[in-house]
Order: sequence, then C-alpha cells, then structure tokens
Amino acid sequence: MFARTARRRFRPADLTSLARSFSSTAPVRADFTHVVIGGGVVGLAIARALQQSSSSDTTLLLERHPQVGTETSSRNSEVIHAGLYYGPDSLKTRLCVQGRRQLYAFCGERGVPHARVGKWVVAQDPSQREALERIHAFGRAYEGGDAVPTRWVGDEEARRLEPEVTAKAGILESPETGIVDSHGLMTALHGLFEEGGGASVLNSSVVAVEPLRSGSSATSLPGSGGWRLTVRDGSTGEEARVTASNLINSAGLGAADVHNMIVGPSSEPERRARLYYAKGNYFSYGASHPKVSRLVYPVTAPGAGGLGTHLTLDLAGRVRFGPDVEWVDSPADLAVNASRLPAAVGEIRKYLPGIDVSALAPDYAGVRPKLRPAGAVGAAAGRGGGGGFVDFYVRKEDGYEGWVNLLGIESPGLTSCLAIGDLVRDMLYGGGGGK
Repeated sequence: MFARTARRRFRPADLTSLARSFSSTAPVRADFTHVVIGGGVVGLAIARALQQSSSSDTTLLLERHPQVGTETSSRNSEVIHAGLYYGPDSLKTRLCVQGRRQLYAFCGERGVPHARVGKWVVAQDPSQREALERIHAFGRAYEGGDAVPTRWVGDEEARRLEPEVTAKAGILESPETGIVDSHGLMTALHGLFEEGGGASVLNSSVVAVEPLRSGSSATSLPGSGGWRLTVRDGSTGEEARVTASNLINSAGLGAADVHNMIVGPSSEPERRARLYYAKGNYFSYGASHPKVSRLVYPVTAPGAGGLGTHLTLDLAGRVRFGPDVEWVDSPADLAVNASRLPAAVGEIRKYLPGIDVSALAPDYAGVRPKLRPAGAVGAAAGRGGGGGFVDFYVRKEDGYEGWVNLLGIESPGLTSCLAIGDLVRDMLYGGGGGK
C-alpha cells in the first residue's frame, strides 16, 4: 500500500493497513521486526540503529504525543556531558563517554548545531575540594586518562577568564563538555530513521501489550511468538492492533506503565516497576552582566537527585540557571514553580555573587524519570560511594523473548543516545549486554 520511497510518517488511523503492508515472516509472523515505544531522543536513536541493521527488517516507532521529543528530551539543559560523575564501572559512564564521542561526530557530519564550550565545576569549601579531587583522579585513571579529561584551573587563569565566577576552594575544568540543539538532533535522527525505511506513527498511545508464545507449547517463553500491542489514536480514541517480533520499551516517563502492562497486575511486586519524578525548574537571565562564556556547575551534594542548580548557555550565548530538584507526583507537572526562585538564587550566588536577581524569570521545567528518589552521581563524585547512585537500566529481560527494557533513562541520556541505540541493536543482533 505504501511505496518504499514514501515518507514514513503516518496517522494512527493508518496503523492497521500499514502493518499489513510491512508484514513479514521472520523470525515469527509479525507485522514488524521491531517496535520501539517512545519517540524521545533515545527512542529515535534506537529506532535508527535497528532500521540500519538489516535491509530486510522493519521497525515501527510509536509516540503518544503529536510530535517526537516533547518530554524529557526537549526539557533539559541540552548539555553534552563528559562522564565525570558516574564511577568507573557504571553503564552510565561507558555509554556517556562512547555517546559523547559519537554525538560530536554525528553533529559535525549532519550539521546539527552544537558547541564544545567546556565546563567548570567549582568548589567552595575543603569537602567540595575533596570531591573535585576524586573526580580528577577518576578521570586520570579511567581508560588511560584520555576518555574523561579534566584539568585544574589556577586562580590567576580563573580571574582572567571568568572574573565574575567565585570558587573559594578550586576549579576543575571539563574541556569535553558541550551543548547541543536537542531539537535539531532529534529532527536529524527522525529523518534518517524514516529515510532508511522506518515507519513512525505519532499521537498513538500503547494501552495494552501481550507477549505471545510460539506454537502451542506451554513451556515456550512469553514473546517467543512475538508481541501484540493495542494502540489508541489520541485524536479519535479508536484502537488498532499491531504485532512485532521484538519490543523495545523506551517510553521515558511512561516506561514503568509499559513495563507493568507486560508483567501484569498479578506478578510479584518486585517485578513491577515504579518511577519517581524529579521536576527541574529553569530560570532565564535577561541581563548582560555578569557575562560568562562557559558552563558553571557547583559540586553535587551527596545523595542529591540532580547535579545542582548550574549555569548553562544556549547556542546564542544566553544564560539560564537550573535545574533544581522538586519531587512531584505526576510527570505532567510542567509548570515552573516560581516559589523556588529564592532557593535557586541562594545556590547561584555561591558561584556567581554579582547576579542581578531582578533579571531572573521562570523559563521552563522538565521532569526526569528516576528509579529511586536520589542517586545522580556515583562514587567518582559523591562522598561515601555516591549516596545511593542509580545506574541506567537497559536489559534484555529474562524470562521473555525479544523484550529490551529501558527504565530510568535520564541524564546523561541525551549525551548517551547514540551509544544506547548501538547497545540495544547489539542485544538483539548479538554482541552486547546491559545492566
């Protein structure tokens, strides 16, 4: 029904006929080889990696909103992280370092706006200085010292480069940290996915997932016969069904809901998933002074849910501050909480005392999906082993066939997206594993 050269973006109402047109016989009879749930930057990267893996395989991307990337992927600091915070043995460090290298290369090749502006992490007391020393030691030791480079900035250099920035106990520079146009990145990934033959259906919520068994054997694993998804049109409420050999849950803020659809309400409590929602409020800055030319981060507090209220830049050089951490009950709670501005000012003044408070204004907010209400940093940065650090959850789930599950994918997810896409591809095609 759809020409192979056609644009691969369809309406929810097209889903049934679209499935018939893509139907294949390998490895089980299914409409698609892969279905990726969630069109954020990570889901887009996964879908692109899978679609590029085999010319005979087909990939369907399902997104519940009318556009891709409208949740966490577009409501963040747009920072390309270097991998300072997550410890030597974490999946976050491995994927962040690999993904950062890939992302700079991809943006350069595809013309996605970005800038390697660098970052200063600033200490204000001896205990914070010790935290910086641990980060620096980690960087020097990790993969021979070249993967996560850092260097100390002396007092004279600091006064010359950023005279408005205060760091009473030291500055550690991360030269590989940068910023990226997240919307431009997602547009590029989405375009490449569709140009490669992938199909996107937007404004379509997954409301049920059924793992199928192969044949009539009761001993075969769930998913061995593929996966049947019920998808609801966000405009009309009509439902359609589609099948796939493999299912990738990359639904971000909705990933726990998809996970729980699969394991079912009667499963053991430990098999069910729960996410905690860390809302981050951002504040714009309308004054031209003080002028800062790089990112400035405080030392992260032990056990914190985020990296601290930091100074970031957009690609036009405009300054903004955030995010803080406000635990909320709903991922739809996206209104900036202006009452949190005084607390943010208190944190900002520690490293930028000359800030004009009257030039600060509520800007936007984003919500990060967390597996526990803590754990932004690992042993490389946190005292006492990182204060409950929580790693990425990317697994080919035991007890099922063809289910790759991603939970708690927050920072540094944007930086890691291309590496995560490769990891999921390798899980399904051989050669990779997650945590």
